[in-house]
Amino acid sequence: MPLFDLPLDRLREYRPDRDEPADFDAFWSATLAEAAQHDLAPAFTPYDLPLTTVDVYDTSFAGWGGDRINAWLIVPRGAEGPVPCVVQYIGYSGGRGFAHDHLTWPAAGLAVLVVDTRGQGAHNMTSPGATADPHGGQSPQAPGMMTRGILDPADYYYRRVFTDAVRAVEVAEGHPAVDAGRIVVSGGSQGGGIAQAVAALRPSVKGALIDVPFLTHFRRAVEITGRDPYQEIVRFLATQRASADTVFRTLSYFDGLNFAARGRVPALYSVAMMDDVCPPSTVYAAYNHWQGDKDITVWPWNNHEGGGGFQREEQLRYVAKLLA
Repeated sequence: MPLFDLPLDRLREYRPDRDEPADFDAFWSATLAEAAQHDLAPAFTPYDLPLTTVDVYDTSFAGWGGDRINAWLIVPRGAEGPVPCVVQYIGYSGGRGFAHDHLTWPAAGLAVLVVDTRGQGAHNMTSPGATADPHGGQSPQAPGMMTRGILDPADYYYRRVFTDAVRAVEVAEGHPAVDAGRIVVSGGSQGGGIAQAVAALRPSVKGALIDVPFLTHFRRAVEITGRDPYQEIVRFLATQRASADTVFRTLSYFDGLNFAARGRVPALYSVAMMDDVCPPSTVYAAYNHWQGDKDITVWPWNNHEGGGGFQREEQLRYVAKLLA
């Protein structure tokens, strides 16, 4: 994929106006207060794997609406005292996958809580999921999750996902092996968009690792990329032609730009200059609105894979410095 978006010098200055509903904060305050009425009820079941340096727990908790959300909690074995924890969110279409796929952070002495994304992972052989989304919304949808309940913010799919993700931080904070004051949220693509939202909604976290974030600057994304998942919205609007204003009003409650404007914790972003899934301008738009200490790693020759393992090395160094 050739370079197709703004040049880097313009991206560094790209800070578009935000389309923010007047009741954005009230909407999310009410949503999280509603979720808090359900007992978190975390469950940690030891999972039998022949791994000698970590303890693995098949984990579940009550997310939005009290629905059970699955996760893996992996803790370094024999650690002295509570350890920091990375709460990890997953890219689009994936689930929590296999516990043995998530050993990098425990190898660095941190716990990791790998959170399923409700309704995803059923057809992903490398990262299968184990959590249903029993709520379908009250309107038609295009195939995929992007337009599920999109005609009403209260019904929209990502209201449930973001709420689950915030609750996951509470799960980590409450585990005796975890240092509640040293929790970092992390994710790439969809997971990056979720981490971005959680860092704004749960400012008690220590920091955020936000890789090539999805769910950000929706209007520009759907206008300049021909790739899914954003194209799910385009296909919906191609037939639901009178719904555009309603759709973008709903999306404004979930747009990473509006969460970034509330982000106060330290954040490490990444962007890939040839990314035609989450275009560079959508990433920089959020990064430039982020209010806390921040840094961004630029991958000039990469598409949506971003920095891959190279970026993980950047994260390891960043988190070690952040927690020192």
